[in-house]
Amino acid sequence: MLNSYFADMHIHIGRDMYNKPVKITGAKSLTLTNILKEASRNKGIHMVGVIDSHAPAVQEEIKQLIVDNKAEELKDGGIRFEQVTLLLGSEIEVYDEFCKGPIHVLAFFPTLEKIGYFSEWLTTKMKNITLSSQRYYGTAKELQYKVKELSGIFIPAHVFTPFKSMYGKGVHRSLTEVFDPDLIDGIELGLSSDTQMADQIKELHDFTFVSNSDAHSLAKIAREYQEVRMEEPSFKEFNWALHNVHGRDIIQNFGMNPQLGKYHTTVCSNCLQQVAYKTEHCPNCGSKKIINGVFDRIQELADTKTMRERPPYLYQVPLEYLPSLGSKTFQKLLDRFKTEMNVIHYASLEELKEVVPEKLAIVITEMREGNLLIKAGGGGKYGSIASTD
Repeated sequence: MLNSYFADMHIHIGRDMYNKPVKITGAKSLTLTNILKEASRNKGIHMVGVIDSHAPAVQEEIKQLIVDNKAEELKDGGIRFEQVTLLLGSEIEVYDEFCKGPIHVLAFFPTLEKIGYFSEWLTTKMKNITLSSQRYYGTAKELQYKVKELSGIFIPAHVFTPFKSMYGKGVHRSLTEVFDPDLIDGIELGLSSDTQMADQIKELHDFTFVSNSDAHSLAKIAREYQEVRMEEPSFKEFNWALHNVHGRDIIQNFGMNPQLGKYHTTVCSNCLQQVAYKTEHCPNCGSKKIINGVFDRIQELADTKTMRERPPYLYQVPLEYLPSLGSKTFQKLLDRFKTEMNVIHYASLEELKEVVPEKLAIVITEMREGNLLIKAGGGGKYGSIASTD
């Protein structure tokens, strides 16, 4: 019997079990155990991909949870903790003579044994295995071959962002210039793009799209995610869903409106003035520090008007983004509805009005339907939700 599950497959580790940094820009509270508790108890996410699981200390923490009978390895891959399944992932920075990167990619492995082998191999290709998103010395295809040798999943990460992505660097026009497309299992869209935007590039029609948070703090978990049809949350089932095997698939993608992404429009990073694509000097302040927007880059690459039939992409934001929803109100919602997913997806307007003011309850339901008014972001600054006042 197939059911639906929510999954966010790009979450960083801020600190390991010894309180040492893993993702330098990640919050100190973003530990493996805290991620699992937050996803299971507050967010209501059924599957998470922790993409710093290659770090030896992170693997130690997982093993300790298993020894303490707080977690268990699943026969079909993944680690079960309470109501959430952890997939063991790694984000890697590729920079070789072909990709002219840096380009970030995600790899996921079914077992602790497999990612342990991967970490051992990475120590021969990477200077600091203990940190997140480190530079890999080798070709992208060599990395793909190793991931597949270890029965892994390979996904190019946030493919349109202006920095450290396949298309966003502005160097490449095709995946085939860097990767073996037959060894790609899905494409991560990133915060500043959506299905309709990405499908303007014909070669992407061959791949399933995933939408993930790239969370650097506990609060950012599930700011983007997907609903997946599976028998249960496990590595095998998620892999099947990426390839539409035996009825497994992505049901819906949930993400912020691309205009909320911090790289949607082309802007001057000095004064944040919106400027024309590939402008050399800002007409407002004269700065040469121009950050090209995702929207403009996709228009440059677009080569088809035919859209592939895909799951719906629904615009949502985490509850913390909503104006007038403070921490006390957020806690009231959790006390009543248990998880953020329940608030966002299942609580009726009348039920919400019993807990929060009517105006805020209406905003939550409008968010559910993708009807919030927004101001576009760019140049590293997020867009914003219009005030409810």
